[in-house]
Amino acid sequence: MLELIQITDDPAFAQRCEALGGFRLFVDLERMGKQERQAGLNTFISSHQLRDVGRIRAVLKLSPLMVRVNPLHEGTRAEVDAVLAEGADSLMLPMFATPQDLLAFTEIVAGRAPIVPLLETAAALDCVQAWAGTPGLQEIYVGLNDLHLSLGRRFMFEPLADGSVERVARVAHAQGLRFGFGGIARIDEGLLPGRDVLAEHLRLGSRAVILSRTFHREGGMHFEAEVAGLRAAESELAARSPQQVEADAQRIATRIREIAAGLPARR
Repeated sequence: MLELIQITDDPAFAQRCEALGGFRLFVDLERMGKQERQAGLNTFISSHQLRDVGRIRAVLKLSPLMVRVNPLHEGTRAEVDAVLAEGADSLMLPMFATPQDLLAFTEIVAGRAPIVPLLETAAALDCVQAWAGTPGLQEIYVGLNDLHLSLGRRFMFEPLADGSVERVARVAHAQGLRFGFGGIARIDEGLLPGRDVLAEHLRLGSRAVILSRTFHREGGMHFEAEVAGLRAAESELAARSPQQVEADAQRIATRIREIAAGLPARR
């Protein structure tokens, strides 16, 4: 069963997620450079604060809490110390480029919590084999929003169609690490429907996915029912034959290329 990652600073909502089981809660403190990188994409820009780490940690009994910090910078040591003091179970590092960047971060963390490197730069993708064995890693997570921009792609899911995500999955599995990627919309929603994204998670041996805002936006949407629908689709897709899995992969890759072809080129 995929672990569902929910970004939130709302303790009551975090408790609802935990009650469903199979959730990881996620407080997002990343600010540096994100607005500039993702301008015009209607992506999530967090307003979470350090105090939210402790607020969410206080209501969780079983679910783990992951915190995304800022990219490596001169204040990283103080930021890591503060986040760990608030009770983070694991730390996500965004926007690194080299094995040296990741090693510097692990030396700051010094074994106090597992680390989730967020692969979202072309440079980090190029050298994934070199840094995947860094001690202290828990999981490799591929961030498709920034990665597709870094690669100069038009559509967020193009790294899924061109084999980039599969390459990372193979490296992670070879290192005995968990692996996850991207975000997922509701089952029948999105340019690439959530069902197709879910199918690729299962094909690639992904263990985690971030739920998009479509699961809990205002307007009468029932979060628990939407999650139940995703779980039902997960069970159906898991029962496919190897031939069906391969046929779906080819169809999805074709659809991704068709969508990309209809979008304007990135600068």
